[in-house]
Amino acid sequence: MWTTKDRVPYLKDQIREKVISHIRENAKLKGIYIDHINGYHEHLHAIISLGGKQNPSDIMQKIKGESSYWINKNKLTRLKFEWQDDFYSVSIGISQLDNLREYIRNQVHHHQKVSFQEELDKIIEEYKLERMRD
Repeated sequence: MWTTKDRVPYLKDQIREKVISHIRENAKLKGIYIDHINGYHEHLHAIISLGGKQNPSDIMQKIKGESSYWINKNKLTRLKFEWQDDFYSVSIGISQLDNLREYIRNQVHHHQKVSFQEELDKIIEEYKLERMRD
């Protein structure tokens, strides 16, 4: 999971769809397997299967760096687009996969009820995670 810089809600509706589509296409070219990806106005979630020589930091640098370049080159936002430097990454078991896929598919509906900040606070508390730097 990763957020836009300062959590600016750049990823509304058609922009989010374009960005997700581009991330999928670019990831495939780079040998990155994205099982599911979706998000809301200021963040994206993805299930990414790592190959033996891949690590989360390198994968996220490739996804975030190239996609922010593409967003700016194509002027999808009025102001310069940036992703937050940090991201959250966790491993999941195969038994959790279907639930996580469903959760990612339903991001828009979910965040109409629960704000991103409320959700993040709950996850950080529940799993004793370190907070992202703002």
